[in-house]
Amino acid sequence: MHNQRDGMSSPSLSIIDSLGSIPANDWNQLARASPLLSHAFLHAMHETGCASKRTGWAPRYLIARCSNALTGAVPLYLKSHSYGEYVFDWSWADAYRRHGERYYPKLVAAVPFTPATGPRLIARDAQTRRLLLEAALALLAREKLSSLHLLFVEPAEAEECATVGMLLRNSIQFHWANPGYRDFDDFLSTLNHAKRAKIRQERRKLAASGTSFTRLKGREIDSAQWRFFFRCYVKTYREHHSTPYLSLEFFERIGREMPDNVLLVLGMRFGKPVCAALDLFNEHTLWGRYWGATEYIPGLHFEACYYQAIEFCIEHRIALFEGGAQGVHKLARGFLPVATHSAHAIADADFARAIANFVSRERNDVAQTVDELERASPFRRQEAHANDIAD
Repeated sequence: MHNQRDGMSSPSLSIIDSLGSIPANDWNQLARASPLLSHAFLHAMHETGCASKRTGWAPRYLIARCSNALTGAVPLYLKSHSYGEYVFDWSWADAYRRHGERYYPKLVAAVPFTPATGPRLIARDAQTRRLLLEAALALLAREKLSSLHLLFVEPAEAEECATVGMLLRNSIQFHWANPGYRDFDDFLSTLNHAKRAKIRQERRKLAASGTSFTRLKGREIDSAQWRFFFRCYVKTYREHHSTPYLSLEFFERIGREMPDNVLLVLGMRFGKPVCAALDLFNEHTLWGRYWGATEYIPGLHFEACYYQAIEFCIEHRIALFEGGAQGVHKLARGFLPVATHSAHAIADADFARAIANFVSRERNDVAQTVDELERASPFRRQEAHANDIAD
């Protein structure tokens, strides 16, 4: 049903539980060429069962259409837990429980298992974004749910959420920027002497151990290599006493359906595979995702997850490398702290006031932490002595 707004027909809204009814091209035009929001990536999550009602990620996508054309969408999920979100609200859930109220299910707008910034109110214009946001808040009230969470939103989108009374929350990630380096040595030349020497030492020792690396794009990855990567991925999760979210079927599917956005880094020692790291990328950004190794070799993690990806970004003139959640150790490798944003609506008024106080204090703490980390930047200061560039 179409509503009238300002004398014009506004989009009709609906809720779907599958992207199967949405033409991939129509969806991708809205998603602005982001592989993490692409039809192939999200539909693979659902079709393989990785993000499904069974796993606590029931799709409830809000869809806006105007004259049957797709004009907006929200990747919305009804969540029965807080796993796989990377914006941690376990303490909020515990407080709800102790108060005798139910926190789950809740509504979450996010890319499952993916702490990457991007649009969550996916639309071509501000009016449709506002309509989608109001519809999500109405769904929260209508179904008497505890909360609505938009995770890793873009800064402008966070401000849009604030205008309707949502609470803003900040966290920290580490990103690497490429201003146009010629090669890896050009990048190293911008670091201070100690950090530069450390990275060169790590790479020399790793090469001396007989370890070498190859980088493969999606269509170059064969089934044996996918199986090896998946073995490494599962091993990493088990070592951290966690359950791996994604399946071999999912990884093989995105390698097949979005081959120009998938990068697999394989580490070999004397011809035998010993580690693998998976990244996703487009022409602007590379996202570090998963890694694992079958044996411990000093420096293996840094090379597979960071240095190989940095070299790839330089070679392909990719401007930004998002290293994923957490990891202050990335600072010494040329990654700088960046504040990320989320927006939250809490149904219970008393809890909303308490959480508002919490996130206000937390934002100040995050800002202070970012300042402190920036002062520990690994990059040479402008006034550094010229001799610092000599090793």
